[in-house]
Amino acid sequence: MKQPENPNLNIPTHIAVIMDGNGRWAAARGLPRTMGHQRGSEAVKRITHAAAELGVKYLTLFGFSSENWSRPESEVKELMKLLRSYLRSETAELHKNDIRLRVIGNRRDFDQDIIDLIDNAERLTADNRKITLVMALNYGGRNDILHAANALADYAAREKRKLSEEEVEALFPQFLMTSGIPDPDLMIRTSGEQRISNFLLWPCAYTEFVFTNTLWPDFDKQSLEQAIEEYNRRDRRFGNIASTKR
Repeated sequence: MKQPENPNLNIPTHIAVIMDGNGRWAAARGLPRTMGHQRGSEAVKRITHAAAELGVKYLTLFGFSSENWSRPESEVKELMKLLRSYLRSETAELHKNDIRLRVIGNRRDFDQDIIDLIDNAERLTADNRKITLVMALNYGGRNDILHAANALADYAAREKRKLSEEEVEALFPQFLMTSGIPDPDLMIRTSGEQRISNFLLWPCAYTEFVFTNTLWPDFDKQSLEQAIEEYNRRDRRFGNIASTKR
């Protein structure tokens, strides 16, 4: 396995990425936005393999938010076309490379053929262990929290008792769509924007954020390593006082 140029890097267990800048990449080249999304799809493949090579165990990519349905119909159709193409062409490749695919988000809003492709990809790759690729599709952090709160309330009703605050905090993550996935150590957002955009609101409570001006279609392994190097310069305190590592 090829390691990063700096062998002393602490590789995050879980990296999450808000893939931003496809439209701006295309506009800068006088191309239609659809071309930016196509190049962005290529970056997904590139970064998945790069993360696996570096030893990352979980990579979560914000592929399509619950708010993205409000985009122009033609753009949404193109995004759905790319999603179909990715699932059809890459599922076997993911399996071959020991990559597990897991999808979070409200998949029932997708056409049935996309749902079937997602289900098939998850089943085929379920036992793979090199890295788990988590695709957030039709996902929204607030919606995730609301559904989890309702599910936890149903659980308390079945138990016929009031849960303590400590029990609520301990149980709550089990009802999120990210159940079983460790919280992200590092969140990367490309394109220079500096906001979380309703992504993984609960799991990112103590995540380190790195914002890069690189547009997503141009993001490569070197860009990923640079973000990890920045992560290594952080002092993760989780609410405690500063450590003495510096």
